[in-house]
Amino acid sequence: MTCIHLGTALKVLDGNLMWHAGLTAPDTRRGAVLMTVSKDALAGEITELQCFVPTSHGRVWAHVCGPVGSSALPLVIVHGGPGFPSDYLQPLDVLADERHVLRYDQISTGRSEPASDDSAWTVEAHVEHLEQVRAHFGFSRFHLLGHSWGGFLALSYIQAHPSRVASVTLSSPLVDSDRWMRDATTLIARLPGVHQKSLAAGPADPGYAAAEAEYYRRHFCSIEPWPQSLQQAADGQDAASYHAMWGPNEFTNTGVLRGQSRAEVAKNLTIPNFWITGTDDEARPKTIREIASMNVNSEVLVLPGTHCVHLENPSSYESALRGFLHVADRD
Repeated sequence: MTCIHLGTALKVLDGNLMWHAGLTAPDTRRGAVLMTVSKDALAGEITELQCFVPTSHGRVWAHVCGPVGSSALPLVIVHGGPGFPSDYLQPLDVLADERHVLRYDQISTGRSEPASDDSAWTVEAHVEHLEQVRAHFGFSRFHLLGHSWGGFLALSYIQAHPSRVASVTLSSPLVDSDRWMRDATTLIARLPGVHQKSLAAGPADPGYAAAEAEYYRRHFCSIEPWPQSLQQAADGQDAASYHAMWGPNEFTNTGVLRGQSRAEVAKNLTIPNFWITGTDDEARPKTIREIASMNVNSEVLVLPGTHCVHLENPSSYESALRGFLHVADRD
């Protein structure tokens, strides 16, 4: 697809760029500056923009890509971690040939500013930041996709702002922290005995790092070496966010999310909800099917792959997501 980088055509003021190409006028009350571009000059083109969005705990980096003047509802993508920036979800920008696609790095993550204080490490603060991003771009209603922890955040956002979301895609989602930990225990029990012993012994064990790496290879991403987008996200991850919100690794939950669940929110969704997971995902298909089955509006897709099935099976993932959004556009 053809992309026009609007940053080359628009003025920059105080480090803020604002999108104004076929979208509702963004909020300019917090120092953001509204820039304009001729729709006639860009008609039929895909436009792309990066900018910083003010939130209650600092500015977050955002990226928007999409066709000028599109009437299709935009898609907002929420990354996982917490603290794992949106780079690894960049391949989903391919959907911008039909609608605006927005992804952002959560506070302290990737290109976003460090959190102004520790009150940022709550689910409620992250919901507030997502709402501030939405308001900044003027999306009155949109499709929402959350991956991993982003699925938990997506459900939390819907709980707080139900009228804003037309559909939700829950990609390898965290829904219930206790269930996630039970699933992790199940997956660890399938590792070779030497790895099980190392993980049980803890980080001081000489074999711990190798055991952790094997768990991730089996259940996080099976591609070796990792795709560039995933490696870039790993290089930009924020360990402090991850530790505060979750814990030291995928199978140890000691942070704010410990004991939290959004299963009831999932059960009571009144909008179309699409659940995607991998056959060897740490978000286990059995768990995803059980939770999704509580909702009559749900659809479940299990693809060959792991937690990064969108990278391992991109064509099937894209095709299924595109089809779901087409149907949801009509609802």
